[in-house]
Amino acid sequence: MSDWLTVIPPILAIVVVFWRKEVILALVVALFSSELLLLLAEQSTTAALAQSPLMTIERVIAVFQSPGSTRLLIFSLMVGALLAYMRHSGGVTALVEKLVNRGVAKNQRQVGLLSFFTGVVVFIESNLSVLTAGILSRGLYDKFKMSRARLAYVIDSTSAPICILILLNGWGAYVLGLVGNYQTEQTAAAILIGTIPLNFYALITLAVVLFTVITGKTFGPMKESEQALNKAANHTEIDYPASKARFMVLPVITLVLGMIGFMLWTGDGNLTDGDGSKSVLYATVLACVVSYIMMVGSRRFKHQEMVKVGFEGMGELLPLVAILLFSLSLGNSLGALGTGDFIAGIVAESLPLFIVPALLFLAGALISFTTGTSWGTFAILIPIGMPMVVNLGLPPSLVLAAILGGGVFGDHCSPISDTTAVSSLASGCDLLEHVKTQLPYALSCGALTLVAYIVVGAMWI
Repeated sequence: MSDWLTVIPPILAIVVVFWRKEVILALVVALFSSELLLLLAEQSTTAALAQSPLMTIERVIAVFQSPGSTRLLIFSLMVGALLAYMRHSGGVTALVEKLVNRGVAKNQRQVGLLSFFTGVVVFIESNLSVLTAGILSRGLYDKFKMSRARLAYVIDSTSAPICILILLNGWGAYVLGLVGNYQTEQTAAAILIGTIPLNFYALITLAVVLFTVITGKTFGPMKESEQALNKAANHTEIDYPASKARFMVLPVITLVLGMIGFMLWTGDGNLTDGDGSKSVLYATVLACVVSYIMMVGSRRFKHQEMVKVGFEGMGELLPLVAILLFSLSLGNSLGALGTGDFIAGIVAESLPLFIVPALLFLAGALISFTTGTSWGTFAILIPIGMPMVVNLGLPPSLVLAAILGGGVFGDHCSPISDTTAVSSLASGCDLLEHVKTQLPYALSCGALTLVAYIVVGAMWI
């Protein structure tokens, strides 16, 4: 089988997404084609065609063999219950009214800054950053007639860039482990710290998000979403009667503090060694329990009603959870197929040294875009980039920064990324709308970053 065939499944996914406007169909088609190609490498065409539907099902089932993936799926369902509890309690409406009355959020700019800085402060884990900022801001965005697409863009484009710049988290620990396998003049920690000013994609993306928030200017599909919102009468978070702000505030505080506590617990006292997937799930469940106790304790809600509200909230997110499940399945299948390794191998060919960082950034973007995972991209490209550093004398922080930035860039653009799905989930925005409206911003930042790496590479190498 030709290596070029390994890029067919992700290409099919993108084509079907834009042709049929249906993400689940696109993921299923891509997953089926990937499993078919895997079987064709070992069997006849007839046998492969007969078995590929069954292997597609088995690949989906295999997702649940990974505790981390299973926790992510359960977490996504529990988020639905938590959002429903806070909405029905009237806590969202009450908090919005309190923030507006106290002047904390009295216009669109202040609301945007609140969502931006919430994402910045909660840098411990990307899903927690997205979730916290999304939950806090949904009602405010509704209040000030700001589209959920804008919220999805702000929280998605804040979380991963912040996590990859402020490295006191699982991201830093993960990358540190990958880099530590190579003998270089600098320590792995020094190399990682050196990436901060050189991670141009993360820095440019945050600057563009902040500019958008402060000026309120939008363009392209995002502007169309904003205009469409003003013409439509939508059911919003703040349509429920206000009660007390604590019905939202306390569960959110529980979520954030619980995440920190569970990260310390699972990391034996070391925050960076904590298990992110365990911690975010445990914290979300704990927040649901706190919300449940508060609502039942208020005597305005019965247990049976709480069960119904919780399952209705989960039901609202089932389409996104399905997308997440198929995204994880496709990522695993493409890993077995070798799609990322093939794209990365192209970079390892004979190239002018000064352009290596730019090409590693581009390769990282392509791998992350086609496989839907930035961490998987790091695992593929760091073993290619670091030997280049050792053997060719390239600046280690520059090479590593290009790889990290490329992984985040592709993740921002990809409709099959789990981060994209979680951002849509947290903001209450349709997945395709989020991808469509964020793409021009991500591509613009990516183009500027590519130029920056070429210029810096020419000056430094």
